[in-house]
Amino acid sequence: MPRIEKIVFFGTPDFAVPTLAALGEAGLAPCLVVSQPDRPAGRGQTLTAPPVARFAREHGLPLRQVERVRDPAFLADLAELAPDLAIVVAFGQIFPQALLDLPQLGCVNLHASLLPRWRGAAPIQAAIAAGDERTGVTTMQMEAGLDSGPILLQREAAIGPEETAGELFVRLADLGAAVMVETVRALGAGELAPRPQPADGVTFAGKLKREQGRVDWTRPAEELARLLRAATPWPGLAAELGAAPVRLVAARALAERAPSRAAAGEVLGLRGDALAVAAGDGSVLALDRVQRPGRRAVLGREFANGERLEPGARFQ
Repeated sequence: MPRIEKIVFFGTPDFAVPTLAALGEAGLAPCLVVSQPDRPAGRGQTLTAPPVARFAREHGLPLRQVERVRDPAFLADLAELAPDLAIVVAFGQIFPQALLDLPQLGCVNLHASLLPRWRGAAPIQAAIAAGDERTGVTTMQMEAGLDSGPILLQREAAIGPEETAGELFVRLADLGAAVMVETVRALGAGELAPRPQPADGVTFAGKLKREQGRVDWTRPAEELARLLRAATPWPGLAAELGAAPVRLVAARALAERAPSRAAAGEVLGLRGDALAVAAGDGSVLALDRVQRPGRRAVLGREFANGERLEPGARFQ
């Protein structure tokens, strides 16, 4: 039966913090936490520690921040530590084979999807944008391929019809923390056998980019509503009206059809408190709440009244 006495934890953003906390609460606190270096952040570009590094400092955990995990000096120090297991949660760097081979029981990664669906950097956003009704978390043995390693444990979670990426992120971080503790305990008891990922059903979720946060009004309203939820809180989804940006805060597809003469992005009028706009394939998107830069978010009706919008005006 394998014994797990020395765990090294690799993690960087908020998503990794619940797992680090849960390990400590379960009596599995790591002997070393590895995170990325402090980076400039915010309008003042103040040097800011990653959430995992802040948590480690606040809880007195040994911390090392490394620019590159393939640095020979870092690998030599880790070899001297001789960890039994490495746990990796959203660390943000590709591991070299020398690091994957270093812990006695290998490196176990927590991924926010039901692998092999949505391998890659943005699985939560990809699941929402694709209209998936269910997602989940997976723990797997890491190997050289992108999120292709054998599965240890998997747990499903439903995606709420109005749920944003930010809200789902929090739920999956908590679910993943519990599954990782279960995984480590089962590994320690010798009760877990990795199983290869199926060859069918592999999809990829590339890293989100800021430029993906622009509305393409030729897309159907259902798709735009999903993209808004996937892009919330970052990078957000925005259009232009009168050469100035308007951020979509909440929107939904309507059952009605746009008039055949209406162009994509054309304002159709009010529907209750929402502003109706023509989208692709004759669909209609209801803008429930929108926001101009530097102002508070307002109802679509308030926006239309404030901007003196009439049917026929057009978003770009």
